[in-house]
Amino acid sequence: MTTQQAEFDVDTTVTPAGEGRYAAQLAPGWKVGGGLNGGYQLAVVGTAISTHLADKPDPVAISAYYLSAAEAGPATVDVEVKRAGGRMSTVAAELKQGEATRLTVLATYSDLDRFEGDVRTTATEPDLPPREECVGRADVPSYVLEMAPLMSRFDMRFPRDQAGWTTGQPSGRGRFQAWFRLEGEREPDPLSLLLVLDALPPVTFDLGVMGWAPTLELSAHVRAKPAPGWLKVQHRTRNLAGGMFEEDCEVWDSTGRLVAQSRQLALAPRPA
Repeated sequence: MTTQQAEFDVDTTVTPAGEGRYAAQLAPGWKVGGGLNGGYQLAVVGTAISTHLADKPDPVAISAYYLSAAEAGPATVDVEVKRAGGRMSTVAAELKQGEATRLTVLATYSDLDRFEGDVRTTATEPDLPPREECVGRADVPSYVLEMAPLMSRFDMRFPRDQAGWTTGQPSGRGRFQAWFRLEGEREPDPLSLLLVLDALPPVTFDLGVMGWAPTLELSAHVRAKPAPGWLKVQHRTRNLAGGMFEEDCEVWDSTGRLVAQSRQLALAPRPA
């Protein structure tokens, strides 16, 4: 990686602007559908919280509610400490643009170095083919790239047997698995995982339901600091009902360790 600051870090930069308030400039390159990507917004808020809690820089658990579509331009993040503990602190935060609240968050932060040690899980790491055998951004239909410019901000590669949505032949299983890395080979860390949890196309694409799927609520758990290198990301859904679907995500690092999980409830894409 070069010494030039990574695009993700530039676009999630916050500046102190008073007691518990931070100024941000939301970047247009993270747009998807009718607004900015929810994971990107969460990473901006997460950066403000991390800055506010200097001794507890890492997200552990976050519950986020998306109230309105964010757009490129100035924004503020207000952070209020609800409990400052010795090992963990809990805060409330809001992302605003003008008078409109885009995102409201309740989060617990700590120093994940304190949690290093034994890791036990019954989850199964995705078994992905080599990256050079996978389908990448160049294979994605142009209309999807037009709807989701954020896809140029990272490299993701799908196994060919899970990439039928790119040719109009989705599997119908409601599952995505992919290799993932930010542009510029920016190495993953706990804050970038907040983006990764919401970066892949909506898993409804694998059900043949295409289009923007706005997130209503997202709960994220960051379990450990990821090792350098490519990540493996897995999305699944089991229910699409009432115009909404859930999406479960797991993120595995280059050592085969489960480092982040999430569940979100989103609006199903509207038929074309």
